[in-house]
Amino acid sequence: MKISLVGSGRVAFHLAKALLGQGHNITQVYARDFDKTQKFAEKIQAKACHSLQQFQSTDLIILAVSDSAIAELVKEVHEFFPETLIVHTSGSTAIEVISHVHEKAGVFYPLQTFSFEREVDWSATPLFVEAITNVDQEILSDLANSLSNRVYQYTSKQRLTLHLAAVFACNFSNYCFDMAKQVVDKEQVDFSLLYPLILETAKKATENDPKQMQTGPAVRGDQNILSMHQDLLAQANQDDLKQVYQLLSDGILHRHHSD
Repeated sequence: MKISLVGSGRVAFHLAKALLGQGHNITQVYARDFDKTQKFAEKIQAKACHSLQQFQSTDLIILAVSDSAIAELVKEVHEFFPETLIVHTSGSTAIEVISHVHEKAGVFYPLQTFSFEREVDWSATPLFVEAITNVDQEILSDLANSLSNRVYQYTSKQRLTLHLAAVFACNFSNYCFDMAKQVVDKEQVDFSLLYPLILETAKKATENDPKQMQTGPAVRGDQNILSMHQDLLAQANQDDLKQVYQLLSDGILHRHHSD
């Protein structure tokens, strides 16, 4: 299968490496920034294209771009490749964004957080595929199975729900780590002292019902500690952290003491 890739960001980078590692052929790459495209193409031994019009015949075009760029790119790709299977890699964008323009539409969504600095364990990464036709569904499932041991056929609505949950589980939790570091940095306390706690918390959440694993002053209803913490944040002029502390504490209190 000849695969063409649109995009040069983190998802495109890691997906390209994974596909190459499984013997798939990425023939050409296009992104808005041609300098980035060239550097990216060199790493994966593909042809760097100045435009989509330079793309040659291909079996699959993967749009690994921002959600806001998908709709416009689909129109451009459709103009040159009306019979080629086109997929996007978004968790929150419906398949209809492609299918209302292009009949051979699909989704190839990896539920993972990507950074240039870290490798990805693709075998354990859930991959979600969706297609308009059964033939294309089978093509995408086969491709996904070559990368991951966890392949699922989910609808756009199910995928959107997962993406929302991922924001809570990943993006918001990482912001909590960032806030924790801000708190200890204020008094020159070593943030690495929290590493065992962070890892144990994540481990418990993946092995049990997170609700049952909740600890801390809010779940205990300990108003003295809650007030003490908020006063400390106020004294440190960390009002933004104080607001988040109050919001999350109220949420925990409601979750565990509303009955």
